[in-house]
Amino acid sequence: MELSKKLTAKFEKLQNAYPVKRSALIPMLLYAQDEFGFISDEMVVEIATRLDLREVQVEETLAYYSMLHRKPWGKNHVQVCTNVACMLRGGTELLDRAKKRLNIGNKETTTDGEFSLEEVECIGACTGAPAMQVNYDFYENLTPLKFDRIIETLDAGRKADPETVTSGALHPRSPLEIPLISKRWGIPNSRSIDTYLQNEGYQALEKALKQMTPEAIIEDVKKSGLRGRGGAGFPTGMKWSFVPKDSPKPKYLICNADESEPGSCKDRPLMELDPHQLIEGMVIAGRAFGAHQGFIYVRGEYRYVLDIMDIALGEAYQRGYLGRNILDSGFDFDLITHTGAGAYECGEESALMESLEGKRGYPRIKPPFPAVVGLYGCPTVINNAETLSSVPAIVRVGGEYYAGLGTPKNGGTRMLCISGHVAKPGVYEVPLGLNMKKFIYEVVGGIPNGKKLKAVIPGGSSCPFLTADEIDIPMDYDSLAKAGSMLGSGGMVVMDEGTCMVDMARRVMHFYSHESCGWCIPCREGTSWLTKTLDRFHAGYGTSADITNVLELSRNMLGRTFCALGDAAAMPTISIVEKFRSEFEDHLQGRCAY
Repeated sequence: MELSKKLTAKFEKLQNAYPVKRSALIPMLLYAQDEFGFISDEMVVEIATRLDLREVQVEETLAYYSMLHRKPWGKNHVQVCTNVACMLRGGTELLDRAKKRLNIGNKETTTDGEFSLEEVECIGACTGAPAMQVNYDFYENLTPLKFDRIIETLDAGRKADPETVTSGALHPRSPLEIPLISKRWGIPNSRSIDTYLQNEGYQALEKALKQMTPEAIIEDVKKSGLRGRGGAGFPTGMKWSFVPKDSPKPKYLICNADESEPGSCKDRPLMELDPHQLIEGMVIAGRAFGAHQGFIYVRGEYRYVLDIMDIALGEAYQRGYLGRNILDSGFDFDLITHTGAGAYECGEESALMESLEGKRGYPRIKPPFPAVVGLYGCPTVINNAETLSSVPAIVRVGGEYYAGLGTPKNGGTRMLCISGHVAKPGVYEVPLGLNMKKFIYEVVGGIPNGKKLKAVIPGGSSCPFLTADEIDIPMDYDSLAKAGSMLGSGGMVVMDEGTCMVDMARRVMHFYSHESCGWCIPCREGTSWLTKTLDRFHAGYGTSADITNVLELSRNMLGRTFCALGDAAAMPTISIVEKFRSEFEDHLQGRCAY
């Protein structure tokens, strides 16, 4: 095994990039796999030696992440998504076509080694469903003919042109939209620093560094009503204020861009189309609570996005917006990207920190909370990419103005990814509090083919479902909570009257069973048993006792797991059974009506 000069340079850079060397482990494993096709025994030894680790430490981390593997895949690794958004738009049928076209099954490789096939969970292309990846390249809005042409091109030894701009991100604006953090989308070369500077870029940073104290920045963010856009909805300014000012330890800022919630795909265009906005937001946030080092944790499937962010970071360093004495203010801030390797659990903030430290993504017991004991045992703030991308606009226009765009305690705008059975799936920026029914029927064109609406997932697959009679409500955190659901990560999935809700419950549970880290028994065993029960039930072999058991199992998971993944699996399942129980009873006749 001989490393190329490029990989050797990458390894050497990573070895010196982090305060603790082990943090380089997952990126090094993934980059090594990119070069050699898999992780060999020799590579385990090589990386362990470079990072002063035992081989077993490398092995235990390697075994946890779904994107890392010990045996070679095909030259073209075809990954077909069948999660909820893609399932509703033909993802399952696409997988069947791929099996026939390639003449292989799931996780198999063709005899010539050219192709391998894998059914995968959400890849963050929900608004472009059905979608797949070949290696790291995205292909969206697939049809049988388009799929065949891609395979033919690859089989001929050529690279099929991937989708380089997130499908659904660029669309004609509705009068009900308020483009604030998406305002530069669609501008030619929007990701370059020159374009950014010509369109209000880094103005907020200059204001924050030269006209505002750290306390004033936090106060402005508090006034804005900005709440965490990753799902929890916790007030951002309050979160920043929890960091102890007098801590002798370094403080860290982490951007959680490990966007893995089925239905959600907004962080991808935020980084792809406007990377400098995220960088600016992170420098301002660092200034606010005294951090001088930041990390952007990007999900492994978003490799081309990570490359875009790295180019933008280089531009920002070159122009003096990162590094030492930024804008002659005396404030220093360094920022690096970090790749994940396929684990939904790492979207949970403590599991993300474990992953960033080069370990398995297991959640930590709280307290202590990250603001006091976080990354490397130091005070840490973790914010979602959309949250941090909102900060420059808040500082630029003022917290009170930003708050006025939304509803009380729900300030500003929200990026909503809408997929499934709608006429115009896409990523839309709307004011918080916009009526959901109005959004579905007036902004995104309603339900196609003259069909009726059946159900809506408001904010990602972990949210309780709403029926068609429950959607005449404002889309803000408090209104959705009052309705018994959540705004979540903004991943809205719409289902028409032809959707089998038993099948939907089955598919949702497959995801959470697959992604459970297995640490705690209620989640590990609960998701496994529920998956088996729902599979059997949907296949026509259910009993009336199963309906009760599904509800009881789900309720027994709630509040009994170390992190929220158990709740994320239980809440949508409970809502489906309670609101669509008649469909479960119909399945007792041994067939699915859909």
